[in-house]
Amino acid sequence: MNTTDYRKELSDQEHDLLLKFPAYISLLAANADGALDKDELLVANELAGIKNFSCHLLLEDFYKEVTLNFETTLVDLDKSLPIGKDGRFAAITAELADIEKIMLKLGDEYTSIMHKSMRSFKDHVSHAHHNVLVDLIFPIPIKGLSY
Repeated sequence: MNTTDYRKELSDQEHDLLLKFPAYISLLAANADGALDKDELLVANELAGIKNFSCHLLLEDFYKEVTLNFETTLVDLDKSLPIGKDGRFAAITAELADIEKIMLKLGDEYTSIMHKSMRSFKDHVSHAHHNVLVDLIFPIPIKGLSY
């Protein structure tokens, strides 16, 4: 599949939902405290911009489209989610399940590369509050302090 082929396999509605994949992953990663805060928003938005230039070739067109409205999409989705960690988690995972159904249409290679990219989103946003000073003082991971 070349970079533009993924779009041909999807309806407009499926395509729109797929473009929300990084935003939902970011919201899932930010849900540890039941809310998206400014640091997590900043990190997710920065990563979306970086991915536009550093992604796998198969995802190039996808990320070009994602970055056009990423911050607005992320903020709008955040506002649309229920209040509270459990309700947000349920709503986000339901959307991600729908996105996974869409991914089945795109083939194994594309899906594998997309999953790897989304894992990096999740990991990056999850560490939005990571403190480098803690790493210097406590180079050995200590549960509750450094992770």
